[in-house]
Amino acid sequence: MVGTHDLWLFVLSGLLLNITPGPDTLYIVARSTTQGFRGGAMAAMGIGAGALVHIFAAALGLSAILAASPLAFTLVKLAGAIYLVYLGARLLLTKHPHREARLPGPPARAAVRSAFTQGILTNLLNPKVALFFLALLPQFIDPASARKTLAFVALGATFVTTGLIWCLVLAAAAGRLQAFFRRNPSAGVLLDRLVGTLFLALGARLAWTR
Repeated sequence: MVGTHDLWLFVLSGLLLNITPGPDTLYIVARSTTQGFRGGAMAAMGIGAGALVHIFAAALGLSAILAASPLAFTLVKLAGAIYLVYLGARLLLTKHPHREARLPGPPARAAVRSAFTQGILTNLLNPKVALFFLALLPQFIDPASARKTLAFVALGATFVTTGLIWCLVLAAAAGRLQAFFRRNPSAGVLLDRLVGTLFLALGARLAWTR
């Protein structure tokens, strides 16, 4: 790839990072088990779209401003933490007397849009993602290249593509559990509580990130 080096190592690093569980993984699993593969896939696409925004922002220098400004970093960080806590609280506090009723059949169009939108926000409101791209991608760009910005975007697009493939595999695997949770609604409620608790923990962790 023009302007880059050790692309195979970059792809391998990206794959290892993508399969590491985090907020994105939890969100895809939660959507897939309640809305099937389609809901999980839209969540994955939303996460990918959020990552693309981070990549273009980093290529344009906006992420460097975020990294250099403690106030900007803190504001985005707190917004992301609040959003994760909000998602966690919804899963913990929402009553599910008819959880099984919303599982059969394809998810409603509004629910699919919500999966995509929330996927974007879970990624976009995490400043650590922006700093991650600033730290990782330049290591694989040829210092002598005259097209460093193009190389940065190309590496970012490669990372998002491999990540999206993994997320779709995850959505397909989690979506296969939909029938199980339809037959066992109490297990679905327990999963919601577990994921909600993890979202609260991740939100608190993000809020304390320096």
